[in-house]
Amino acid sequence: MSFSRREFLQVLAVASATGMALDHRDVLAAAPGAGEKLYDVPAFGNVSFLHFTDCHAQLTPIHFREPSVNLGVAEAVGRPPHLVGEKLLKHFGIRPGTASAHAFSYLDFPQAARTYGKVGGFAHLATLVKQMRASRPHALLLDGGDTWQGSATSLWTNAQDMVDACKKLGVDMMTSHWEHTFGAKRVQEIVEKDLKGHIEFLAQNIKTTDFEDLVFKPYAMREMNGVKVAVIGQAFPYTPIANPRYMVPDWTFGIQDEHMQKMVDQARAEGAQVVVVLSHNGMDVDIKMASRVRGVDAILGGHTHDGMPAPVIVRNGGGQTLVTNAGSNSKFLGVLDFDVRGGRVQGFLYRLLPVFSNLLKADAEMQALIDGVRAPFKARLEEKLAVTEDLLYRRGNFNGSWDQVICDALMQNKGAEIAFSPGVRWGTSLLPGEAITYERMMDQMAMTYPATTVNEFSGEQIKTILEDVADNLFNPDPYYQQGGDMVRIGGMTYTIRPNAPMGQRIHNMMLKGKPIDAGKKYKVAGWASVQEGVQGEPIWDVVAGYLRDKKVVKGVRINAPRIEGMQGNPGLA
Repeated sequence: MSFSRREFLQVLAVASATGMALDHRDVLAAAPGAGEKLYDVPAFGNVSFLHFTDCHAQLTPIHFREPSVNLGVAEAVGRPPHLVGEKLLKHFGIRPGTASAHAFSYLDFPQAARTYGKVGGFAHLATLVKQMRASRPHALLLDGGDTWQGSATSLWTNAQDMVDACKKLGVDMMTSHWEHTFGAKRVQEIVEKDLKGHIEFLAQNIKTTDFEDLVFKPYAMREMNGVKVAVIGQAFPYTPIANPRYMVPDWTFGIQDEHMQKMVDQARAEGAQVVVVLSHNGMDVDIKMASRVRGVDAILGGHTHDGMPAPVIVRNGGGQTLVTNAGSNSKFLGVLDFDVRGGRVQGFLYRLLPVFSNLLKADAEMQALIDGVRAPFKARLEEKLAVTEDLLYRRGNFNGSWDQVICDALMQNKGAEIAFSPGVRWGTSLLPGEAITYERMMDQMAMTYPATTVNEFSGEQIKTILEDVADNLFNPDPYYQQGGDMVRIGGMTYTIRPNAPMGQRIHNMMLKGKPIDAGKKYKVAGWASVQEGVQGEPIWDVVAGYLRDKKVVKGVRINAPRIEGMQGNPGLA
């Protein structure tokens, strides 16, 4: 029996997602030698890529709960990444109650987190990178972006801590998204001074607004074991919409499939036998792009924080493309090995390795760098604001408990009836009984435009805002999905029908048991406005004061909407 290239790749993909790469190594907890079993990943083939993404400036080990709501619509229903809990485990052949089940799902999160410990941390990630490179010294380490933003120390050092850490980690190439919230001038300063000669900053889709000149290098060529490879960068296409336009006033972004195809063809013409795209599109966008652009062997993706144990294989006019997504918060390292012979890919193996910090010894040099970065801020970072008796998390299409705390703080501080908080995916988790330190609070809100606001919106305006965000999230065409998850809401309740047409998804808006009146004005508190010149108390001052007063957080009532029309959707727990 002979296999076609497509069938061979599919067999290997299934194998890497089930017993071969996960289950038989998954009896670990904190047992002696468990790390060696989990991270025993022999090299395959002759071309290798290591990939992490969306670490959101988390240098130290943390807890991070995966979503219990990640709804797919239209063609995405039932397709990765829109699987949660038991459905996700079943799809990928992961045994419940194992370390991998904890890494990839929200199931039994507090208990499993105590069993397996914290994840991530750059010192532990560095150890794993070195271990993988020991058996594949030719491997390129790729950073998918959202690296410089998401922690207090990154905000306070103007991203310098993360730039230095990534150089120490040995990153070869990166692309971008939240990096641009430090402003175009700061990004260019880092690229030209810090990264030059160390890390290639790649983006085929960032151009000047006047002449459409490329701002950064679109792709980079390297050679591994005599095989030429190309890595093409794809920055987040909707940066000027999801984030403040004034921070990148002279640059355009966008998806730009035609230019991507041109870059792929150009790289192939220069002799590339392997072409990968380092993307910050989000997985649904990457899957669509893979169906339209020929000649890409793999898309190593980010933005949507989806920890996917195996690639999605997409057929297209040039053959097929592997589409991956490597989670967030320094929690995973993707390892993609290609067997390249006769000028083309003959097979592959892909593993997404959870970074369990109690199973990987901290790299001494990286730990020293991290300790040095944190030293000037240590007292401030460790200030104990309160203790939580609840699980605090943020991840999923709608409110998490951390989001609820922020909304509650806004309403109390501003005397508002309703609160809006952005539907961002970053932010670490806290287990019941843990202290809410200033650092863990800042993980939820460390951004460069933190001003809080109070506005008067009519009921009609509120509905329009929610409809716009809902279409952003649930438009059946992923190319029209322009950002994060649903805006988090305090005070009012509503019903959402994700499958409904644009403008018809939001219903039954209620406040204190009464319907929201389209013509009435309501006092709405919020933060993180993308408009220029917004003034207001920083969100961290509001929330820190709220937590200091409460001292104990318990009984948080998550204001989740009523979801209609999604019965049986495997993205809904």
